[in-house]
Amino acid sequence: MLEDLFKVVKARFNDETAGKSEDSGENVSIPKDLLFKCPRCGTVAYMEDFEKNRRVCAACNYHARLKWQDRLNMTADADSFTEFDAGMIGKNPINFPDYEKKIREMQQKCETKEAVVTGECHIHGYRCCIGIMDSNFMMASMGSVVGEKITRLFEYATANKLPVILFTASGGARMQEGIVSLMQMAKTSGAIARHSQAGQLYITVLTDPTTGGVNASFASLGDIIIAEPKVLVGFAGRRVIQDTIKQQLPDDFQTAEFMLENGFADMIVERTMMRRTLARIMKLHNYEKEKPTAQAQK
Repeated sequence: MLEDLFKVVKARFNDETAGKSEDSGENVSIPKDLLFKCPRCGTVAYMEDFEKNRRVCAACNYHARLKWQDRLNMTADADSFTEFDAGMIGKNPINFPDYEKKIREMQQKCETKEAVVTGECHIHGYRCCIGIMDSNFMMASMGSVVGEKITRLFEYATANKLPVILFTASGGARMQEGIVSLMQMAKTSGAIARHSQAGQLYITVLTDPTTGGVNASFASLGDIIIAEPKVLVGFAGRRVIQDTIKQQLPDDFQTAEFMLENGFADMIVERTMMRRTLARIMKLHNYEKEKPTAQAQK
């Protein structure tokens, strides 16, 4: 039994679809994506069990990355989500080679036009605005469309007196758009400031990874900052910082736990408790439950 499992594991993680038995020489058919190997602790589990556990490693509690569709299904009440700006598509402001082709490939792969999906939904009956960044789309890098969609989300929330919940996951600014991508830091921060001045709640949920310009702007501006366990949170890379300050950094540097200990996050919440926690926070801030109503497509 262990020998068969080893053959399956070896084939799976060498991107093979079949292995050969050393004893019999027979080909063994290996189903694709049968197993999951945790990148943190190395534990191997059946993919079906891993998916049922909301893509969380049962051995070390590693929270794997999610597609935006899975995140939405885990968070919003059923049939309550109305998407904003679904057809918004960006340009190629600095004529970066093959940029449009790369965007089209990502759109087909991720089933969305850009790296963030925004809209309105209910969570345990509480009406709110929600944004979900998908790291599968060019590492959820922040370009002009990402910045514009998040800005519009906050403007809508301000006008309608709604809280905003934003799940962040990004490698930072999108280099293919040059200075235009960096301008989104100021634009989104301004919209968040106006939302805050209107007395509305903003909850940031940091997921793996939240780095670069996203972490330096809207990811760090939440009234309440939540992080999933052990996710990567930071600005520059670990080696860059060590080479700059000429010092050895702690082993847990740029983890959610390090951020919590040093006051850069308010709480760490496991994925199974996230939906309930968000609802409780909205209740604590005097938002009231209401029945979901059909929303016109924005």
